[in-house]
Amino acid sequence: MITRPMPARVRAAYRAEMRAARTAAAPEARWRHLERAHILSQPWPWPHTANHLAMFALAVRQRDRREALGQVVRIIVAAPGSALGRYPEGNTGRATVGLTRPMPVPADLAALLRTA
Repeated sequence: MITRPMPARVRAAYRAEMRAARTAAAPEARWRHLERAHILSQPWPWPHTANHLAMFALAVRQRDRREALGQVVRIIVAAPGSALGRYPEGNTGRATVGLTRPMPVPADLAALLRTA
């Protein structure tokens, strides 16, 4: 269970990815940044939930019903999963990926998370 705050370096990277997701021109780039932010946020309940809220908002803007519904489920389970340390490491958080499917963590993000 994570009871400590997100380390400053991880928080800065998370915020940079979330900012990039808001400002990227291409939808694919927005999703890529949100996925990276998701991987960084998984151990912390609030950032993890905030990431899924951003994914939900993007899915709604794109009128992607499947993704939006998948994000509703993820919004509900994100905080409890993080608080209990029960989340699939490396999972990108998209509705196209199983809720419990672990995935490889990109090397740069893995290095940041190791410091946490």
